[in-house]
Amino acid sequence: MLGSNLILLNKPYGVMSQFSGDAPNLSEYVAEKGFYPAGRLDKDSEGLLLLTNDGKLQNRISDPQFKMEKTYWAQVEGDIDTSAIKWLVKGVDLKDGLTKPAAAARIKCPLPKRVPDIRTRQSKPTSWLELTIREGKNRQVRRMTAAVGFPTLRLFRQRIGPWTLLDQAPGTFRKERINF
Repeated sequence: MLGSNLILLNKPYGVMSQFSGDAPNLSEYVAEKGFYPAGRLDKDSEGLLLLTNDGKLQNRISDPQFKMEKTYWAQVEGDIDTSAIKWLVKGVDLKDGLTKPAAAARIKCPLPKRVPDIRTRQSKPTSWLELTIREGKNRQVRRMTAAVGFPTLRLFRQRIGPWTLLDQAPGTFRKERINF
């Protein structure tokens, strides 16, 4: 793979990870032709979405066999405790099997308020978690945090492998040339 192009998009909340169909979608943010998402983020999730014009690179990024780490910041309902974090680190038993061990730590709020804001309950606090996984089960982070008793309210993907968003605003992207 020589000379592949990569787009690093900060996908906003509410945007579909596809170029056609329901709006809003990627076509409203990326006008470059011939680029396709390498993986997905659901409509309710925000953050790093990689797009490439190289099918082999797309497969390498999105295929779980390559075990490319992905780091997420999750705002969860409740004050997440040490036992829940230990459970996330060891692996969580989901309906489709046990997750692989993950890196997990409580963090301070890393993001500005989102518009629209997440739902809030005055009687229930929220906390933030950084979670790094090496697999890509459907809605895995949301299902993992729910399984340990702390449902995800807001989910932001901060990193995929060596790529991060830096300080990109939601809806903006930058291009990189990749040489493998």
